[in-house]
Amino acid sequence: MDRQNAELAKERKQQVGTGDRSEKIRTYNFRRIAHDHRIGLTLHQLDLIMEGRLQSIVDALIAHYQAEQLKADSQVA
Repeated sequence: MDRQNAELAKERKQQVGTGDRSEKIRTYNFRRIAHDHRIGLTLHQLDLIMEGRLQSIVDALIAHYQAEQLKADSQVA
């Protein structure tokens, strides 16, 4: 039981993180810029993003994921 609780606590801590600036996923700059730190995407459309129009972010994340998968597949082959 103690081992299971320790594993759950470790997993929870990894998901939450420390809140350091280095762990940022996305930054919203109210000079109309949105930056996704994971994939290096910068969009000058913060007004659209704040309205919920996220397709440009979704498309960029999909493209990044697919590129990573292709890279991983080519390293395995």
